[in-house]
Amino acid sequence: MADGSFPPGQATPHIDTSVPHSARIWNHWLGGKDNYPVDRQAGDAYAAVFPGIVDIARHSRAFLARTIRHLAGEARVRQFLDVGTGLPTVDNTHEIAQRVAPESHVVYVDNDPLVLVHARALLTSSPEGATSYVDADLHDPGAILRHAAAALDLTRPVALILSGVTGHIADYAEARSIVARLLAGLPPGSYLSLNDGISVPVEVAPGGDDGAYDEAQQTYNESGAIPYVLRAHDEVAGFFDGLELLDPGVVSVPLWRPDAGAFGEVPVIGQAGGVGRKN
Repeated sequence: MADGSFPPGQATPHIDTSVPHSARIWNHWLGGKDNYPVDRQAGDAYAAVFPGIVDIARHSRAFLARTIRHLAGEARVRQFLDVGTGLPTVDNTHEIAQRVAPESHVVYVDNDPLVLVHARALLTSSPEGATSYVDADLHDPGAILRHAAAALDLTRPVALILSGVTGHIADYAEARSIVARLLAGLPPGSYLSLNDGISVPVEVAPGGDDGAYDEAQQTYNESGAIPYVLRAHDEVAGFFDGLELLDPGVVSVPLWRPDAGAFGEVPVIGQAGGVGRKN
């Protein structure tokens, strides 16, 4: 198991509890306890305008679990780089991967102080595998790859996980560049699992998004929290350019190889994702 200790002399990071934070709000929507009143207030205000956000959080998490099970199982990937992992909840990446393949090595990357505080909780592993944490920023893919190389063999396939994080990069060209640079540092046979928020017209998802999603997101972005951009479906698909897309392609996340009967009728929601292979 990787060394879970913090660097020598590193103080416990300061956590600002006066401003809502996306990782803590997401944790609240998923029923977690690692959040503060300001996060619950922001999350509840968001859900009051767009109640569907709770389903989006749930289905996004389920999509992540299904993609990791596929990658560790059928695709036989044994190395995972989860960037922007957020707070630990039930069925984290290493738990899912090591349940399928106990020898899996998982590196989590985040730069949120609260996630750093919880790093020791993440740094558990099956005896055969390894799990480690990197304190790094998504805007610096070079640093992410350098740190990851200490725990992963970057000459062997790696599954890059970007779950609900590229929306925090407002400029689409920059977001595309960051994803491309991360993939460029990984060998052929590696995979990308990515999902992000999208605006879904009401005619596509009846009873779903009538503009409330965009309204709730705009209000959130003005709260002082780090803004998040809802992109078009085609923009999310653009992150997979140059990769071999696995069936069924980039779709509303509940439609990606759904588990039979997991949530009843499979809906179309404002979160799109897919899995692609680097050849």
